[in-house]
Amino acid sequence: MAKIEKITPNLWFDTQAEEAARYYTSIFKNSSIDHITYYTKAGQEIHKKNPGSVMTVEFNLMGHNFVALNGGPEFKFNEAISFVVDCETQEEVDFFWNKLKAGGDPKAQQCGWLKDKFGLSWQIVPRMLTELTRNKDQEKVERVLDVMMKMKKLDIRELEEAAEGHAVSH
Repeated sequence: MAKIEKITPNLWFDTQAEEAARYYTSIFKNSSIDHITYYTKAGQEIHKKNPGSVMTVEFNLMGHNFVALNGGPEFKFNEAISFVVDCETQEEVDFFWNKLKAGGDPKAQQCGWLKDKFGLSWQIVPRMLTELTRNKDQEKVERVLDVMMKMKKLDIRELEEAAEGHAVSH
């Protein structure tokens, strides 16, 4: 049984809660589907779901608990909420970027942000970007942010080159 958290993100899907949970747990190591609950006849006049269909999926991504709910088509994800994936290396950035953008909205990709095939927004961010943008040298920060704003998937080498004042080929 998964540890009950004080605060757990609840993701509202139309009918894809189980599909999404399986997708996300296939991407992130040390992840699991912990419990699935099913709709019953109780409240069917409100939820309008077939008894026996998936209601919620409790899942864990690398130690973080989530709930996915099949709530119907009333609500959609938007960019006001996103999940940040902290990456150590370019290989990690590339892996999460490629996995999560597969089937997603190609127009919704900028500055390390992407929208996956379920419409959920993610930020795939190399850890070093935080370090570069917290630098006391404001000219260095300005160069890094200027280059970052022109990228879709973030490139560590290009960000480091910008920090050092080297011309970046874009």
